[in-house]
Amino acid sequence: MKFNKYTIKILVVLILVLGSGIVFFSGFEINRTSEESPTKAVNAQEKIPVPLPKQFNLAVDSFDVHNNKVERNQFLSNILSAYQVDPVTISKLADKSRAIFNVRKISAGNPYTIFTYKNNPQKAAYFIYQPNPIDYIVYDLRDTLNVYAGKKDVAVRLETVASDINHSLYEALQRNGADPQLAIKLAEIYGWAIDFYAIGENDWFKIQYERRYVDDRPVDAGHIVSAVFSHKGKELSAFYFQTDSTTKGEYYDEEGNSVRRAFLKAPLKFSRITSRYTKRRLHPVQKIWKAHLGTDYAAPRGTPIIATGNGVVTESAFSKFNGNYVKIKHNGTYTTQYLHMSKRAVRSGQRVQQGQVIGYVGSTGLATGPHVCYRFWKNGKQVDALKQNFRETTPLPSKFLSAFKAVVAREQEVLASLNVVAGDALASSTELTDREEKAL
Repeated sequence: MKFNKYTIKILVVLILVLGSGIVFFSGFEINRTSEESPTKAVNAQEKIPVPLPKQFNLAVDSFDVHNNKVERNQFLSNILSAYQVDPVTISKLADKSRAIFNVRKISAGNPYTIFTYKNNPQKAAYFIYQPNPIDYIVYDLRDTLNVYAGKKDVAVRLETVASDINHSLYEALQRNGADPQLAIKLAEIYGWAIDFYAIGENDWFKIQYERRYVDDRPVDAGHIVSAVFSHKGKELSAFYFQTDSTTKGEYYDEEGNSVRRAFLKAPLKFSRITSRYTKRRLHPVQKIWKAHLGTDYAAPRGTPIIATGNGVVTESAFSKFNGNYVKIKHNGTYTTQYLHMSKRAVRSGQRVQQGQVIGYVGSTGLATGPHVCYRFWKNGKQVDALKQNFRETTPLPSKFLSAFKAVVAREQEVLASLNVVAGDALASSTELTDREEKAL
């Protein structure tokens, strides 16, 4: 087939027209798509579900929520019976709860929450009891009865406190807005070196510690991160350090030596000395002059008595003069004894650790009031425990010293920034870190 020049021109024009049309319609489609896409994006964004408000990990907008506190002589049965829960169901719940929480331990003053149905506000769907600010127990009262435990999110913040001591360590901490339980933690750290029963008015302390918060409210104190305690003019530092994340940390001085010693200063964390070691004392019961080869610490009946060092219990018994007593052999050199207990908490042959509760303060045997008589043997001879000086310490392995020194430098800078002014409220709360802990 032959094409003349006119035919060729016509074909070229047709090709140009068709090409323009394709481009036009393609452009129209592209433009139409680009114009519609924002609308589609907006619609997609609108369809993203909004998280529902929750309490105890339950959607609160699906129920009516009632917050209350357990009253005196109020139990699971009379709480739930007021919300249309029958006795048979309550009994089943108590049985299901046994492995998780004993319902008999529901205590007056503790909070509880009841979720009721929107269409029936008098009928309970969930009952939640809080034995403490962190833990809670959920009783699912719907068709399938269920009981499970949960924990609230805990925020941990670093805080600081510095103070002199005018009356007591507890008073100084409370005066500065810190958790008074820090007093016990300080006694555990410095129990080998500080006479907490004889803290003077010239003593002072600086602490950086963890404080735990639930719902933005403080619930308790975590561990002390660093501290310096001035006692009788001597400053003692302690820095918390973990060699790795799987082991529990220890406290070391600025040189990397463990602050822990072989023996604590006293068998009670807080008490007062009523009678010291002496070769001649008028006995308060027998009314005769005789040696008193121990140190008496007065404390309320039932106060825990702790082992001052690691060892093995050689005697846990009762005698006419000693009352309930415990004797511990620590090694070939040292032995300790604790008299007049109301109750013993260990048995003969048992191995005990420093700080472990071995009994409770009482006045059994030849005693006029609740106290513990603490006796100390060195090489088979009774000596004055308060005059013993135990310097042995375990240093941090050298491979950790570089990391430890960095921690010390940082903590010393924080402690140095705190000022101790007599009688003033000196607590300085600095939120350095916030981390959520799902389990404690």
